[in-house]
Amino acid sequence: MSPFTRPFRTSIVARARFIEDLVAEQAARGVGQYVILGAGLDSFAQRRPELAGRLLVFEIDRPGPQAWKRQRLVDLGLGIPSFLRLVPVDFEAGDAWWERLAASGFDSGRPAVVASTGVSMYLTKGAIGATLRQVAALAPGSTLAMSFMLPIELADPEVRPGIEQALAGAQANGTPFISFFTPTEMLTLARAAGFGEVQHVSAATLAQRYFAGRTDGLRPPNNSEELLVATT
Repeated sequence: MSPFTRPFRTSIVARARFIEDLVAEQAARGVGQYVILGAGLDSFAQRRPELAGRLLVFEIDRPGPQAWKRQRLVDLGLGIPSFLRLVPVDFEAGDAWWERLAASGFDSGRPAVVASTGVSMYLTKGAIGATLRQVAALAPGSTLAMSFMLPIELADPEVRPGIEQALAGAQANGTPFISFFTPTEMLTLARAAGFGEVQHVSAATLAQRYFAGRTDGLRPPNNSEELLVATT
């Protein structure tokens, strides 16, 4: 990792570790469904089969990238395990992810963990609110973990150049960052959507939990990408 991108890649690792710890915790309570919104190349099912095999794992993503991923798993000899459901959703064509999820075997009457990381910054606040309301309507005992970007003026000065470069790259690729939230704004939005309990998990909290005591200086940047954890 280059020194420039190192803290941001560390942030991705930190949020993934936090969510997988959350999934393990909820699975121990008997929750049996895990939904990954905007799954991309998420490798939970391949890396953690001992945990994933206790769940039904639903990966939601666009049809093209998901078809590529499916073929790649086959080519590598990994295949598609019985507990994994790949759910293609063409958001641009107006597909309703909720309907596709139900058609893939998701049981809305049973609690689930829903994760959405590295996605909210690309969505309108209206779309984020709609997603929050949909997840808040899940069975009692369900949990949402969603990452969100702080406004750049709240970021620590040393990481602002990296964020500005990410913003420029996203804009050039036709996928601009359009939504930023303060923690208070995100908690307020989640409460309005109907969640019973909401919590802000800061990057500083993740750094303390997973990177304390390291001697190489590896840690996620403060005040950049944060997490909302909300339960029904």
